[in-house]
Amino acid sequence: MELFTKMLRANIAAVNKLADIGTSEKSHTVQRTLQDRIGGYMAHEYISEITTQTVNSPDIQAEYVTPKKLKNDGVILYLHGGGYVSGDLKYAKGFGTILAVQNNIRVCCLAYRLAPENVYPAALDDAVKAYCQLISDGYSPSQIVLCGESAGGGLVFALALKLKEQGIELPCGIIAISPWSDLTMSGDSYQENREKDPSMTKKRLQCYANCYTDRTDSPFVSPLFGNLKGLPPSLIFVGGDEIMLSDSVDLHKKLCGSGCKSKLHIAPEMWHIYLLYSTKQAKEDMKMIPEFLKEILNVKQ
Repeated sequence: MELFTKMLRANIAAVNKLADIGTSEKSHTVQRTLQDRIGGYMAHEYISEITTQTVNSPDIQAEYVTPKKLKNDGVILYLHGGGYVSGDLKYAKGFGTILAVQNNIRVCCLAYRLAPENVYPAALDDAVKAYCQLISDGYSPSQIVLCGESAGGGLVFALALKLKEQGIELPCGIIAISPWSDLTMSGDSYQENREKDPSMTKKRLQCYANCYTDRTDSPFVSPLFGNLKGLPPSLIFVGGDEIMLSDSVDLHKKLCGSGCKSKLHIAPEMWHIYLLYSTKQAKEDMKMIPEFLKEILNVKQ
């Protein structure tokens, strides 16, 4: 592991210890403020390479991020992470901007309603509305790719299950980064990686889950428990040291067992949503995304 990555890991671990102090189901102000600043920081490097446009819908808060070197007529619907309790449009546009610029494709960034003010199914309802808005804006499902990280990674699969239930044509692919696909936290890694994970604790995840819903075993909350048959091809990234590793591994296995195409990439010694950090490993693994888009969208790079 390179020195920069080791130092970053140590800093993440230090912040992680502080994050559980005073964890409250009623107050997430500090977390929301910090997360939104992170989004602005991520987008800063690429801000001159994009334009933004508010999505024309009174029902959702979303923006299109369009790279100035747009080459593709598809679109990525990006759903951010934050345990369903944090993350506004500024945060969503952080990684959404990176996706847009590095893949020469328009990205729709959604700021879905947050818990505990808005519990399940508010986030899922907003995701469905955003998907339908893309179709209203002229995109066919064959041009739409879902992408999400952490809670957003689970939400993209929940969205696909809800679309299937409602008889709405599914998107052409799903990209998930450390997806939280099991809010019951039943996987082996929650115990096995408890001392390895520098970035997340079960205590904090339990707090998030409690804020979001008391129906943690619902397939529209924990898509791992859903009928995954018929879902589009998936690309899943996860850190090898995550306590949530099982969420990705078990989801991948179930997708394959359901006849779906799925590729799982486990990054050794990496932490939760490692792909959002500027490490050598993350930069290398990000190259898998344009290759995946090329397969499902026939995009130009």
